[in-house]
Amino acid sequence: MPEPQVSILIVAYKSRAHLPRLFDCLDAQSFTGFETILIDNASPSGAEPEPATAARATQYVANSVNTGFAAANNQAARLARGMWLICLNPDAFPEPDWLAELFTATSRYPDITAFGSTQILDEDPSQLDGAGDVYHAAGIPFRGGYRKPRAIDLADGQTFSPCAAAAMWRADVFAALGGFEESFFCYCEDVDLGFRHRLSGGRVIQLAGAKVRHLGSASSGRLSDFAVYHGTRNRLWTFVRNMPGILFWIMLLPHLAATLLLWAHAMWRGAGAAYGRGLKDGLVGLGSVWQARRTVQATRRVRLADLARQFAWSPMALLKRAIVLRPITQP
Repeated sequence: MPEPQVSILIVAYKSRAHLPRLFDCLDAQSFTGFETILIDNASPSGAEPEPATAARATQYVANSVNTGFAAANNQAARLARGMWLICLNPDAFPEPDWLAELFTATSRYPDITAFGSTQILDEDPSQLDGAGDVYHAAGIPFRGGYRKPRAIDLADGQTFSPCAAAAMWRADVFAALGGFEESFFCYCEDVDLGFRHRLSGGRVIQLAGAKVRHLGSASSGRLSDFAVYHGTRNRLWTFVRNMPGILFWIMLLPHLAATLLLWAHAMWRGAGAAYGRGLKDGLVGLGSVWQARRTVQATRRVRLADLARQFAWSPMALLKRAIVLRPITQP
């Protein structure tokens, strides 16, 4: 049996209802040189994959404890045999040419080591779920184009980092970066990895033609206390770990101001308590995060000016969740 060119990593938690549709979509792919590695992250009894569904994966592992989205993806990556790794959420349903679009892009952009998919809102395909992860200079990540009308003229472009709902990484680069930061558990782990990739000099292409239909937060709930807590804590840690040199000190006050404004917004949405817990635990953990910062910053190869050009700077881009794609240029 030939070695797969692509390994698709699927981390499931309470995803029984979505996995059959996902595997149907994978079976329909026009590109077939792939394997699937399914990790069930200790779903409660009755919510784990059906045996017949688990058998559709090339490899299936049922964890006895929930290690988190980040750690389980790293676990799957260690089992992978492909040159390319794809993180694919159980509630992200690829179109038939999705994998072919991703793989052919590796020849079209031979120096690129990470690619993002165009995510379409499953409940309303006329809207985007996201076209790449944007990082605002104030330390606030967001999904570009979230719940905005799908643009018919959307083209390939550079994005800050690929959303882990349907992202492809070259396996050796993923390993060299250390994979996802496991202390995050879940949320912002993809932006943190993308930031470290940027610091090392890597670039990411968002592919207009590689499309998936995405439900989003099917396991955790988009505005659940769980999501708000981890998103708040990990957003702070991502900023502290990754924002380099003088940019860290310049953007520290804007980051704190944005954090407080988002807390007020969370209180208006009824999630202020979870936000406060996330912020408190984020601050408590800053000692170890600052130590990790030294390790992360030691790997930086990109010039500050070049990195700064990859951020969104406009407040309106953040408020509108704008798509921010840069022209594709040679390094």
